[in-house]
Amino acid sequence: MSVVPSVAELVEHLDDDGLVIGTVTRAEMRRDNLRHRSVSIVVVNRRDELLVHLRAPWKDLWPSRWDLSFGGVVTVGEAWEDAAVRELAEEAGVHVALDYLGEDSYDDTETRELTRVYLARSDGPFQHDDGEVVETAWVALSELSGWLDGRELCPDALAIVVPRLDAP
Repeated sequence: MSVVPSVAELVEHLDDDGLVIGTVTRAEMRRDNLRHRSVSIVVVNRRDELLVHLRAPWKDLWPSRWDLSFGGVVTVGEAWEDAAVRELAEEAGVHVALDYLGEDSYDDTETRELTRVYLARSDGPFQHDDGEVVETAWVALSELSGWLDGRELCPDALAIVVPRLDAP
């Protein structure tokens, strides 16, 4: 089943300090590249391998690119951790405890986000019923830097997630 996010979904527009200054639709947020809240959840198994995935071609941001974390946009009034739990369940089909790894901003010509990063420890099984994930692979954290070379990746994951991983 493929679940394309509604362009009418409401998100919080943030100022540069991360304070809510308004509510906009997801479509407006993407069109005007407005700062918003998002969550990223890295999944690592007991062998210290990272679960990476290829994003669906219909995604509104960075379609058909490899991502190092599951996640997405936080909706209006949604608590950060609730959003992380929801996104992990929607995209990976797992419900596990999350560890908070930190918060950072990412800005480029395609997105402006304030992101909180969480860690989930799980060996699965995983389900990708919402259609946002096309393919997955396990990458040993010790081999991550080599795996990154030559792949089209989500740039926010490189900037925000990689520095929080215990990888060379």
